[in-house]
Amino acid sequence: MARGYDSKVGPDGLIVFRPKRRKMSFPLRGFVLMIMGVLLFKGLIMAQIGADAYDARIEVLEQGTVLEKVGAVVMYADPITEAIAEKATPLFW
Repeated sequence: MARGYDSKVGPDGLIVFRPKRRKMSFPLRGFVLMIMGVLLFKGLIMAQIGADAYDARIEVLEQGTVLEKVGAVVMYADPITEAIAEKATPLFW
């Protein structure tokens, strides 16, 4: 009962307490915030070092180990990243 309880009055007038069931749910808000953070991070890096240097570093990652290849896929410049970099470039130059 430490996690909470529900109380119901039965047809005989007796109050019955039952423990609440915990629902396993996917933290959608946290997942969306994480994706937004990764996109912002990629955009700021691209704005700081430039698109050509960013693409060159991704190409180097593609030639590395399996973990580096996964990193290259995650860090690949998508349209959202490019838009963020375009808006953030004046902050660095």
